[in-house]
Amino acid sequence: MKMKELLLFLSCVLCVNADALHSDIAISGCSDSYGEMMFGLDGEELAYADFNKQKLIYPQPPFIDPMTYVEGTYDRAVGKQQICKYNLQGSRKGMKDFPLERDAPSAVMIYTRDEVEFGEKNTLICHVTGFYPASVNVSWTKNGQKVTEGSSINIPYPNKDGTFKQTSRLDFTPQLGDIYRCAVEHLALTQPLTKIYEVDSSAHSDPGVGPSVFCGVGLTLGLVGVAVGTFFLIKGNECS
Repeated sequence: MKMKELLLFLSCVLCVNADALHSDIAISGCSDSYGEMMFGLDGEELAYADFNKQKLIYPQPPFIDPMTYVEGTYDRAVGKQQICKYNLQGSRKGMKDFPLERDAPSAVMIYTRDEVEFGEKNTLICHVTGFYPASVNVSWTKNGQKVTEGSSINIPYPNKDGTFKQTSRLDFTPQLGDIYRCAVEHLALTQPLTKIYEVDSSAHSDPGVGPSVFCGVGLTLGLVGVAVGTFFLIKGNECS
């Protein structure tokens, strides 16, 4: 199993004002064949350097006010890669006798971005967390056939305990009976972890079921309250 092992240098700046508490983070990482530069705020990924496309990518949803970095940020990311690879060689020499720490993913979850409607475009999300070192490899299948079109994966994001989390997405159109799988590979795993999502009749929920249940529960509790109140009223009259 060929995986990318990263040497990561983390920096976290905590910004405090009278109204709110925020933390931002910048991650620079590299290996012989891979490089990473990511910027985040309050646990969310704001931007990352795509060294294949040679530009800064902003994976922010369209419904928020966009945040951008100053011109030249990508060029500085390229410069940091040269420093990172130099430090990587030195670290290999100094730590050659240290065993590599490996933590397998502690959780893999698969779910849809939106409520499922048959025939309506949606996104499947495979979220992996609790692994070290970065990163994981996530592959998708539909009805046993490998799927690559419409799939994407973000770069590893650090958890507070020093492990990482990563999310892969697959654009799909739900059809009854389709079975999707996301398979997760990592250095600490002897075989992939697989999660299954099956499009069945229960995926298309009846919007009236939830309100009906809550109304039924509310009515039942109301009747119970009336009964209890009547009981104590009668007992009070008996005592007097």
